[in-house]
Amino acid sequence: MISKQETFNLSPYMALYDLIIPKDNMLRQINELVDFSFILDELKSKYCLVNGRNAIPPIRMFKYLLLKAIHDLSDADLVERSKFDMSFKYFLDMAPEEEVIDSSSLTKFRRLRLQDMNLLDLLIQKTVEIALEKGLLLSKMVIVDATNTKARYNQKTPKEFLQEKSKNVRKAVYQLGENMVGKFPEKPASNEAAEELDYCRQVVEAVETQSKVAQIPAVKEKLNVLKEVMDDYENQLNDSNDPDARVGYKSADSSFFGFKTHIAMSDERIITAAVVTTGEKSDGNYLRELIEKSRETGMEFDKVIGDTAYSGKENLEYAKAEELHLISKLNPVITNGSGQRKSEFNYNKDADRYICPAGHMAIHKRRTGKKSTNQCFNYYFDIEKCKVCPMREGCYKEGAKSKTYNVTIQSQSHQEQAAFQETAEFKALAKNRYKIEAENSELKNPHSLKTAKSRGLFGMEIQGATTIFMVNLKRILKLLSEKE
Repeated sequence: MISKQETFNLSPYMALYDLIIPKDNMLRQINELVDFSFILDELKSKYCLVNGRNAIPPIRMFKYLLLKAIHDLSDADLVERSKFDMSFKYFLDMAPEEEVIDSSSLTKFRRLRLQDMNLLDLLIQKTVEIALEKGLLLSKMVIVDATNTKARYNQKTPKEFLQEKSKNVRKAVYQLGENMVGKFPEKPASNEAAEELDYCRQVVEAVETQSKVAQIPAVKEKLNVLKEVMDDYENQLNDSNDPDARVGYKSADSSFFGFKTHIAMSDERIITAAVVTTGEKSDGNYLRELIEKSRETGMEFDKVIGDTAYSGKENLEYAKAEELHLISKLNPVITNGSGQRKSEFNYNKDADRYICPAGHMAIHKRRTGKKSTNQCFNYYFDIEKCKVCPMREGCYKEGAKSKTYNVTIQSQSHQEQAAFQETAEFKALAKNRYKIEAENSELKNPHSLKTAKSRGLFGMEIQGATTIFMVNLKRILKLLSEKE
């Protein structure tokens, strides 16, 4: 259960923090900037208020997740660092001499307390509120884009993934010298994942029996990752393939297996809305949702900037109805579409191809029709895949020798947009789109949104929520320092 009243830390050593943690420390600044009581308000319903022993404060557990997002550490390494890093203990509202949690508590917190909680929208809402209170959001425009995240497990079998992580441990040990050669167990000969899991347990045991080796940071880091993967495997129905991840395309011949995070960002580079989806989803389909979520945070804007993925007819008509200027350059193939299943076929602007409802990309296209009339692009799909596709009913005609999807090139909405994109206003505003590319890079590189840290769409949403929250807070702190 959680306490019904706030408790105060009466440790005689609390004054040490004022000596050790400088005023410009980022964690100190975040603690002073944000009132984290909103987390407690949201999570109270997840705890019992009358029975059981006192739970670890929910705010502290949430802050552990934020530290994980900042420093890209495994649960075990994060807790280990919390033992001696005073800035961590200060951020976690702990006394210097206080004992840290067991790392397994973080796993339980994610799985039991954050379920059915719209954490992503909640955290973005909070940061936008802070930015508005500080007078930092002055622009009247948002920029939209999507960034991809590779699944943690990629398209490997459970055995292959366990093999990879155990190999990393052995490699880290062997780099220290020859003393561990021959001390690891014999590798399993079968293809059973259960046997590979048992082998991994033996590898962990072999390393941990050598206490000096196990405490070396290069080895300990790889060992903790292996332990997390083993735990994930055992708790996720014995299957380390990610069931929610999907294949998405970055170009006609380049793909990824994972997820997408669709984001809207102010001109000041503060993220105002985000939607996490599987990897095959089209960017343009989420423009309306990003705009509505941004408005719900209190943002006021009349311009939306995006790449060609957002210039479909539906988006243009929506922007016009909402009295928004959509700064999205037209692509001749993002048009009204004459195919009978146009709502289910999505355009991928990077690959310049359409993707069918089953996730298969067109293999080539051809332009047809006279220039004096409405021309079409015919997109051709692999008929052999269509023959065995589980979604072929109503899409594939039995005995057909080819499968095409036709898109009409001209429409009134696009003609109006074509005229608008030639204006000086459009060209000047379009130059601001680079800012969201820089934001995507920050999310993926320093904050590790490049690869999912856990399995499934729910885990990806938690990772995206904490990462975006920290990136927004860091941006707010920078804007405040520039304002002084």
